[in-house]
Amino acid sequence: MTTSSRPRRALAVSTLLLAFALPPSAGAAESRACDPIVNPYAGTRYEGTDIRKIRAVGVSCSTARSVARGAHKKALGMTPPPSGVRRFEYKGWKVTGDLRGDDDRYVASRGGKRVRWVF
Repeated sequence: MTTSSRPRRALAVSTLLLAFALPPSAGAAESRACDPIVNPYAGTRYEGTDIRKIRAVGVSCSTARSVARGAHKKALGMTPPPSGVRRFEYKGWKVTGDLRGDDDRYVASRGGKRVRWVF
């Protein structure tokens, strides 16, 4: 081994060690599936429709379900926009709801935290 290849090899080894020592980034945070909210609007025209496919990133399922329930309740009280995409805030969460298609798809985010659900 020559003296010129040692620095390159040391750099490669230190880069690998650093890559394995660092925690994963927020973008690589794991998504967790949460239980649906069954029949949240009993006695209304939405009776029998669940808030489902709840996914949580950076928060517990309890928090994700709470955000989905509260933000969705607020969303139902709003007039749907002509674009079909609803944007609003709920308790510091930025919420976007895509109302186009058969299912309404929502995403709530606050910092690196995210909650998704379908209604």
